[in-house]
Amino acid sequence: MNKYLAKIIAYDQEGLQMISACSSGAKIKVSDIKYLSSNKVFLISIERTKIENDQKNIKVNSICRFDFVDKVKSKNIDQSNQEMVLELIGIDYLKNNKDYEINLIFKNNAYIALTTETIEVRLEDQSEIK
Repeated sequence: MNKYLAKIIAYDQEGLQMISACSSGAKIKVSDIKYLSSNKVFLISIERTKIENDQKNIKVNSICRFDFVDKVKSKNIDQSNQEMVLELIGIDYLKNNKDYEINLIFKNNAYIALTTETIEVRLEDQSEIK
């Protein structure tokens, strides 16, 4: 079996759609969502099913990293409940003047909106879940 761990870097809509497709259905614990404002980096640790290479039965821990993030806002996410698990439906974006708003859309009408000056998103697998 292929132990290849994916690394996808997106700089545009196409890349973002690819990361969205790979992350769809991923489980994310509230405690695994971090915004490092001084570095302008937004990180989420996700548990996803490997859909690329048709390996639907393989689960992996991945890090999704968004760079150049100026602002983060969330809705319908209880940040005091660190154990709460969110399910990611997808990622999309809007262009506002010179900024982008990248939206992480979760089940139950929850979302996180990231304001960024440019699209630079990395999805990097960390380890397979046994």
